[in-house]
Amino acid sequence: MTDYALHGVNLTGWLSLESWVTPELFAGTGSLGEQGIIDTLGVELYQDLVEEHRACFITEEDFRLIARRGFNAVRIPVPWYVFGDQGPDAGPYVGCAQHVESALEWAERHGIAVLLVLDVSPGVDEDEVLITNTEWGRRDEILDVLSGMARSFSCSSALFGIEVASEPVAQKRKGILSISEGVPLHVLRNYYRDAYEAIRAGGGEEPCVVLPDAGIPGAWRSFMAPRRYHNVWLDCHLYHYADHVDATGPAGAAALVNRSVKTLARAQKSRLPVMVGAWSSALPFADSLMTPEGLVALERVYSAEQIAAFEELPGWFFQTWKTNGHLSGWDSRIALSSFERSMLG
Repeated sequence: MTDYALHGVNLTGWLSLESWVTPELFAGTGSLGEQGIIDTLGVELYQDLVEEHRACFITEEDFRLIARRGFNAVRIPVPWYVFGDQGPDAGPYVGCAQHVESALEWAERHGIAVLLVLDVSPGVDEDEVLITNTEWGRRDEILDVLSGMARSFSCSSALFGIEVASEPVAQKRKGILSISEGVPLHVLRNYYRDAYEAIRAGGGEEPCVVLPDAGIPGAWRSFMAPRRYHNVWLDCHLYHYADHVDATGPAGAAALVNRSVKTLARAQKSRLPVMVGAWSSALPFADSLMTPEGLVALERVYSAEQIAAFEELPGWFFQTWKTNGHLSGWDSRIALSSFERSMLG
């Protein structure tokens, strides 16, 4: 646990590939997932591609620049096959424990706290290997991975905590007879409790255990109460690019920020510390009459108001540090380039 607020960036698309971060890696595959690359290139070329990408996409120089920019934390998605042959049968996927260790070493040298996120998303159809909508096919193995992450990486003074899943989606009731797609809430709750115990078994009391809100921020009241569970945070992801709001002017941007505020208020009824694990500057589809310069200016107003709304939180992480396409609403080097260090750190 830190005694200061975490203001950081995600390192999305580094250890787990993401097509929107590095689209060139997926070119010609007809797929947005790593399995498509394997099917197109074959296992050997895929593995070479992944190793080269991980060695070059994020380096110590990125950590130096992150710290110099005023951020004091990073949130790193880590694939379930992080331990390679030493973990669950990873098939063709390539482990990356050595890269996590390097990241922690760089973070120590540059004064950055690290939140590791197990990059699995129960309830999401696109999760290629592990998840169904009703149960975890390899749940016990995933818990072993969490315990192994805590055991292997808790020795680093840079490790702040471990998040037990990336972006799970819980079922929601729609009317009287209909239920949305997703993982049943009781299944997710049971996994969270067991994940907590796995992390504590591997790393003791020190690492913070972070729980995603699974898109239902109001569902965690009195869950994992502090009298029994210690050093637990709740994570909300606050994206609004798909919202149906006219965001072509400051009033629209303010309306989106107000939605964030209301979401956080619902989450805070859990009585857990609430952080924002991912947010961006991206606005709903811009008006055709808006110039690119006008859009960038509005995105910066929106970002400033979001940061102000997060002022009392123990932590937030922008999505993401870098994209190869320099996406204005998602790449912190672009979206937050005009912000003073005092606003970020």
